Amino acid sequence: MLAAAQWVSTTTGRITTCPYSWMQAVHWVGGSGLYTPSRNYGPKWGLTTVLIAQELSALTECRPGVEYLARKLKLSRRTVQYHLDMLREAGLLVYRTKGTRITGSIRQASVYERVIPVEFDEALGIRTVGEGAERRPVGIAEEGRKLIGKLAKRAARKVRRSRRRTPVSGRSRCTPMQGGTSASSTAGTSTSPSETELASGSTSHPTQKQTSRGPQKLNEIGRRFQLGQELVTNVPWLQKASPCRVSWVARDCADAGWTWREVQAAAEEHSPVDPADTRRPSGLLAHRLKGVHRLYVKPEARQQLVLAWQESTAQEHFRHSGYDAPAPHAAPDDVEVSEAQAAFGAAVRAVNASGSSHAASTSDQNGLMYAAGSIDLKALSPHEIGMHRAYAADDPTYVRSLLDTLSDTAVRQLLTSKLVDQALAALRLTTPTLAPAF
Repeated sequence: MLAAAQWVSTTTGRITTCPYSWMQAVHWVGGSGLYTPSRNYGPKWGLTTVLIAQELSALTECRPGVEYLARKLKLSRRTVQYHLDMLREAGLLVYRTKGTRITGSIRQASVYERVIPVEFDEALGIRTVGEGAERRPVGIAEEGRKLIGKLAKRAARKVRRSRRRTPVSGRSRCTPMQGGTSASSTAGTSTSPSETELASGSTSHPTQKQTSRGPQKLNEIGRRFQLGQELVTNVPWLQKASPCRVSWVARDCADAGWTWREVQAAAEEHSPVDPADTRRPSGLLAHRLKGVHRLYVKPEARQQLVLAWQESTAQEHFRHSGYDAPAPHAAPDDVEVSEAQAAFGAAVRAVNASGSSHAASTSDQNGLMYAAGSIDLKALSPHEIGMHRAYAADDPTYVRSLLDTLSDTAVRQLLTSKLVDQALAALRLTTPTLAPAF
């Protein structure tokens, strides 16, 4: 039916007040195949259409709201509108008054009239009296009685939506195990095969389908998050950082196939990191990883980096355990004290060529303090501190000799971390065993 014929005043069908007769016409339209929706998209005529027509037939006044039908039938508003349009196009519904959609006022639902198309009367041979939409049936041809009987059975049967095969939550239902009681009835449930059938291998249950899909591989984003989680879990100074932020900082290394150990070695290549002194771990990691993925491209170069880092870490741990935390009953050996005094005396004499007696005596007095692994900067004059730093800037081996004698913290307090890092980097480049293999 065209839109102009979908009104009470223009329809060619007859109005019916009997819901039973109207549902017969609905089932006939759906099974005859004469109706084709005008839309090429959207749902087609089917169970949902009959379900909506069933709700309309139960209304005393055919004045359904779209929200009401959608809420009761658990459908979307657009689906309800599509099926109402199909009922009007098929000539089964016509407007008596059309609803209003004025903004700012109360919205009124449309009032429909249930109509039986004239094609239904002609196909079944139904005789009517009267004119227009007020016609009334008075009889039916003999050849149409069998078909009207089948339609009557369909109209009397209530249509229900099919239940979901799986629960809405997506989880399988739990079956009570042995022991205890269950509130659900056991009627209609399947029973397990007996022990003899299981032992012989004869059972009527079909074999479950075996899936050949292997473990799921991580994509680029998954690999980044995996590396970030590994860094937060294994690196001490990154344990307070966010795994998502660390994943973003180390994304270039993750894309290049780095491991968390290689990332830690690159970040601690020049100096170790104290977790207590780290306020923004992710920011420090971003600063130290800047450009390293382009410096160590090959896996062999990264392996050499890890070996050099592990050796440097072992040496630092050895120095700290030997000097920073001595045994309470152990005292410095006289030979070590004399060697430390000679080394510092020679260093001071090499820097200060004038041979100031005051500086030499001061360095000799502080030899015991240096050999013990600690240093007091207040006991040194600014001139003496400047001499130590100038000599360290010229000769990296002098920094190595200090690290072998003092603790790492004491040397960095005396020479600054910048000079120590520069000296260690220069020594690493000149040592063949520690040079990265590019």
